[in-house]
Order: sequence, then C-alpha cells, then structure tokens
Amino acid sequence: MRRFVGSMLVALILGISIGVYLGWEQFPVDTENSFMCQLSEEAKEEYTLMVARAYQADLQGQISQSSDEARNIALSRLLPLRSSNSENCSGDPQIDNIPAWVQEVTERYRTEGANLEEICVLASLSAGFGRQIPGYADRPGTVCDQFLQ
Repeated sequence: MRRFVGSMLVALILGISIGVYLGWEQFPVDTENSFMCQLSEEAKEEYTLMVARAYQADLQGQISQSSDEARNIALSRLLPLRSSNSENCSGDPQIDNIPAWVQEVTERYRTEGANLEEICVLASLSAGFGRQIPGYADRPGTVCDQFLQ
C-alpha cells in the first residue's frame, strides 16, 4: 500500500511539474496584434477609469497643461477603444462616440453605487467632454469638490 501511495505521489508531482513546464515555458500563450476594442466590457470600463484618473492628474497640475490639452490627451488615450479603428472588432459591442461612452460609464458607476471618488473622476472627464453629470463635477460646491481640487 505504501508503494502504491508513494508512486501515486511521485506521479502527481511529476505530472504537475511537466504540465507547468509545458504550459509556461515551452508553449506559452502569445497574443499578438490584438486590439483594444476586443477587450471585455469590464476591461473597457477599467481602462476608461484609468484614463479619467490621468485626466484628473493632468488638470491638477502634475503636468502643466490647459484643460483643452488635457481633454485632447484623454480623448487620444480613449480612441483605441473605438470599433471603427479596426475591422477586427466588427462582432464586438460598438463604441463609436467616446464622450457618450464616458457618460454611460459614469452613469453606470452611479447606478451600481461605486466608490464616490471613481464616480467623481469619471464625471470630471465627462464634463470635460461637455457632457455634464448633474450634481457631480458640474459646478463648484458639489459632492465631488473633496476629490477634484
């Protein structure tokens, strides 16, 4: 019985070792020429939030720029999400209007009760694109003043 358990344990360790070697070293998955419009909906939202945080950092003076320059940089960062940039994204959900996409993500975060700081950063970017979110970053004295200074 000990010999059986010992040989099963050795076989298990050997099998795991060979599997890890083949999966990570010999034949790893290598994705090339993929497009941002092929990201999942959740990943697109996360990327939009990252761009909104970078936009906010640009506005707060970490990079000395006007609001127009910061908005244009944010727009250029979000443009790869557009489906019209690639013929490989025809079957995926379409994002053809970046400002409308940012507003939609902001509204979704509000509806889902996300972190207030994330909502405010997204609302600031949406306002930068001319799509105001009432009560969030649309005027001084809103709930977002504590985050957007």
